Amino acid sequence: MNAPLYNSTILRLAASIPHHQRLANPQASVEKRSPVCGSRVTVDVVLDEAGRIAEIGQEVRACALGQASASLMAAEAIGRDADELAAARDALTAFLAGERPDPGDWPGLDIFLPALPHTARHASIRLAFEAVAEAVRLAGEKAQ
Repeated sequence: MNAPLYNSTILRLAASIPHHQRLANPQASVEKRSPVCGSRVTVDVVLDEAGRIAEIGQEVRACALGQASASLMAAEAIGRDADELAAARDALTAFLAGERPDPGDWPGLDIFLPALPHTARHASIRLAFEAVAEAVRLAGEKAQ
């Protein structure tokens, strides 16, 4: 595990976060904050009739790892439903905790392998996935 924690891929993702504006009329918004480092991610969603993300917006105030995670989340979130997002959140959480050998099926999350020994950074990495999973769950509940 000699890879640098902040490598060029993480820095590139942090500098190019998709859907990096809040939505004007979201069905649900969730803010998550890391008490360890103060990183904060707010995710807004609008769902389609099938309960999948049709629109997503976010405000990211986080370290480069949190920004990279938000970038990876937003790049693949449209079209995903609550179950897929909860599975991605849970797989990432288990990976960071050392409970599974890989971060799951979500594209790109293996870039966080160098962060495994840096447990103080894990909360920031999880923020976007925690926020989007909760936002989609809340939006789905409101739609029922």
